[in-house]
Amino acid sequence: MAVDYLVIVFYMVAMLAMGWWGMRRAKSKSEFLVAGRRLGPTMYSGTMAAIVLGGASTIGGVGLGYKYGLSGAWMVFAIGLGLLALSIFFSARIARLKVYTVSEMLDLRYGGRTGVISGVVMWAYTLMLAVTSTIAYATIFDVLFDMNRTLAIILGGSVVVAYSTLGGMWSITLTDMVQFVVKTIGVLLLLLPIAVVKAGGFSEMKAQLPTEYFDPLGIGGETIFTYVLIYTFGMLIGQDIWQRVFTARGDRTAKWGGTVAGTYCLVYALAGAVIGTAAKVLYPDLGNADDAFATIVKDELPMGVRGLVLAAALAAVMSTSSGALIACATVANNDIWSRLRGLTTGPGTDRDEVKGNRAFILLMGLAVIGTAIALNNVVEALTVAYNLLVGGLLVPILGGLLWKRGTAQGALAAVTVGGLAVVGLMATYGILSNEPILYGLLSSLAVYVVVSLATRPTDEAVLAAWRERLAGRTPEPVSEEVPVSQ
Repeated sequence: MAVDYLVIVFYMVAMLAMGWWGMRRAKSKSEFLVAGRRLGPTMYSGTMAAIVLGGASTIGGVGLGYKYGLSGAWMVFAIGLGLLALSIFFSARIARLKVYTVSEMLDLRYGGRTGVISGVVMWAYTLMLAVTSTIAYATIFDVLFDMNRTLAIILGGSVVVAYSTLGGMWSITLTDMVQFVVKTIGVLLLLLPIAVVKAGGFSEMKAQLPTEYFDPLGIGGETIFTYVLIYTFGMLIGQDIWQRVFTARGDRTAKWGGTVAGTYCLVYALAGAVIGTAAKVLYPDLGNADDAFATIVKDELPMGVRGLVLAAALAAVMSTSSGALIACATVANNDIWSRLRGLTTGPGTDRDEVKGNRAFILLMGLAVIGTAIALNNVVEALTVAYNLLVGGLLVPILGGLLWKRGTAQGALAAVTVGGLAVVGLMATYGILSNEPILYGLLSSLAVYVVVSLATRPTDEAVLAAWRERLAGRTPEPVSEEVPVSQ
């Protein structure tokens, strides 16, 4: 394992070095939070694919393939569909807004009265997303070093917090691009073909496994519907995803670069399911389906290659973790803390510049590591996060983009009722049931429409400013130094 250890150690040192390099570029709020809004198509596509394909997509995707066969691709497939929908239909308009958070978009559209509530919901989502990604370090380091769970979380989490705090989005962009390349080589070009060959090829896999393993709908229509409802819609509105859209150099980059990333996700989904299916042939009696990835890597890959593939898994976890971390910190600082202190936020100010946002990344990073150590059920935590996100924020966000008649009162009612309905229904039906997200979403939609129609239309001056921003005719203000005491 010595060569494998060296590969992993080199990879982690490289991540820290890129964090240090990114620190030299992140000299303003725009550079620190959204990489100066100047990523070209190649970097944008790679980093977008890196953030959406995390540990759940890699380790979990292989586990679903082990349990259900090719239809196990549907979870990651739903993520890819959501990214395609976002990129094709909404990303150009989102990029032109020149904001930093989803809550700022809601304030622009509705007149500045939704920020704190929507910010709290988004903060809870991004925090839990970062936590679930951080927990996955324990699985990888257990395979590598037989390491204690708590120590593994601290080690992996500390590396991510370090490079994210140093250089913000520039560091994360550089590391994500490397992680995208490592994932492509490790999972698609190495593990996939080796797993299929070790299992005897597709003909042997079909001979050894039940026919439902090769049924594209074998996982069940209800499960597929749930994946689409949670993950496809979740991709449309998550702060972690939007913050990457904000980094695009222009409309075409956001649209076509995101389309390439979404297509890559579809390929990655199928690859994970095939690897899991091959693992089922090789190890038919694993106690936990999520152990399939680590087992096939540990037992079937040659020295050196094994280290690279484990680095690919580490890359998947780190990319999602760092993206969720900076999103969580951005929301906590800009949408919650600054508003509670009565400070002006949004595209017209750069009060905090880099120092305040860097402090919040460090603070949120420590909170993420501590929560990850205390938490055990990853699936339930992630489900709660996505249920709150989609049930509370999908309707007011898409309503604001698509329906002129939507009002601030309707948006606030939708966030409040949808969020409370999701929480209440999870307590009644169970966290993993479909009813909370379905009925929460329907209740959010109903109150949004009813309250919007029952209240005065949004002021025409607000809508005019919104249309100017959507059209890209309002430039991002130049950063200004503002004394802390003001």
